[in-house]
Amino acid sequence: MLVVWRRTPGLLGATAGERVIVMHPDQLRVKRRCTLAHELAHIELGHGASCSRAEEAEACAAAARRLIDRDALLDAFRWAEHLKEVADELWVDFDTLQARIDTLTAAERAALVALHDELARPS
Repeated sequence: MLVVWRRTPGLLGATAGERVIVMHPDQLRVKRRCTLAHELAHIELGHGASCSRAEEAEACAAAARRLIDRDALLDAFRWAEHLKEVADELWVDFDTLQARIDTLTAAERAALVALHDELARPS
C-alpha cells in the first residue's frame, strides 16, 4: 500500500480502488485515521474510482466498524455526556461515530439500550 500526501482541494482522501491512497496532509491525526480507514475500506470492498452513494455508505460503515469496537463504544457511552466526548474517547471524528451508530447490529443496539436503561435507574 502506498500513501501519497497531496493537497487536494475539497478532498481529504481518495483512491481509485488500487493500492494507492492520496491523503490531504493538513488533517489532524484523528481525521487522518478516519480518512485512511475509509479509503482502505474502499479498496477492500473493491470499489472503483467513482463510487455510488451506496458504495460510499458501505465504506463509511466498514471504516467505522474497523475503528470502533463494540465494547469500547459501550464503555464510552457509560460516562460520556455528549456524542463529541464519545468520538474523542474513541479517537474518531463525529461522522465516523455517527456511521457506527447508524449501522449497529440488532444485538449491539440491544446492548446500548440495556446500558441506557441501567444508567437511567436510580442508585
